[in-house]
Amino acid sequence: MALTRPLLITMGDPAGIGPEIIAKLFRDSPAELAACVVVGDVSTLRRAAQLTSGGAVDVPVALLESLADWQAVPLRCLPVLQQCALPEIVPYGRISALAGQAAADCIVWAARAVLAGQAAAMVTAPIHKEALAAAGGWAARFPGHTEMLQAEAAAFLGQPVSEVPVRMMLANDELKTVLVSIHLSLRRAIDAVTFDNVLQTLRITHSAVGASLGRSPRIAVAGLNPHAGEGGLFGDEELVVISPAIAAARAEGLDVHGPFAPDTVFMRARHAPGKAGEFDVVVAMYHDQGLIPVKYLGVEQGVNVTLGLPLVRTSPDHGTAFDIAGSGRADAASLLAAIRMARRLSV
Repeated sequence: MALTRPLLITMGDPAGIGPEIIAKLFRDSPAELAACVVVGDVSTLRRAAQLTSGGAVDVPVALLESLADWQAVPLRCLPVLQQCALPEIVPYGRISALAGQAAADCIVWAARAVLAGQAAAMVTAPIHKEALAAAGGWAARFPGHTEMLQAEAAAFLGQPVSEVPVRMMLANDELKTVLVSIHLSLRRAIDAVTFDNVLQTLRITHSAVGASLGRSPRIAVAGLNPHAGEGGLFGDEELVVISPAIAAARAEGLDVHGPFAPDTVFMRARHAPGKAGEFDVVVAMYHDQGLIPVKYLGVEQGVNVTLGLPLVRTSPDHGTAFDIAGSGRADAASLLAAIRMARRLSV
């Protein structure tokens, strides 16, 4: 279905692979990039377009005067809205305060445009968290995209951040996982496994995944401890926190099951070729518990979706890949999957 408003792609860290994979998609998948506008730095995107063409300019880069010009952009032309200040093009593969600030400025502008109804959704290319911290000021307050978008949504709604709970979902065609906590140290993540946080995650998962499926999702819950605590032998969080939260969710009518042993629940939920999984989504207790299984199945197809926001935001499930930035070898498949999902969720 054609979009009636543009879909915004933020360029990510200009020293990473974000601009490169964006340029590759405009070159190789122009029909799927129709109605997409890049929020970034025009010089950075022109460098990326030259890189992906091997020196010949196969992808023209157009500087838009305003977002309203998006419908006039022809296929295979990469439209850019200059919404950051980069006095110079930053070197590939280096952490830079300039790059971190530029990436943050683009994210905030795009979020505000989507919240205001000027755009349909946003897809974010990868940022580097150390560059974000190096930028200092307001940008350094946020460890990543999720927290920054949560703050923008709260400001838009006129509510405190605590009243706009968000969760990260990583998804591909075979597996979906939602995280109770996101960017925390493992020690702090364990402390975040509380009754309220688990129940809130189940509610957000039910609402968001159910909306995309058109029915109540079957939710599996991973335990925190080995073997889901083995009846309290290896930890009692399953008994005193997770199981009561599951019971409360089921009392509200949610189709929730568990807690299950973390080393098997993801296999049970996987929708493998020719074999449907037992569940639609798994709620994991912390970042790596949930992300490792999805990424193992294929980084190139994984999509990060922020749940709980009053806007659609997706991203590829990989990072800035500083080690290969500027080499022309970056794979754009995950970004394309993120764009496809953003389209589906925004129509």
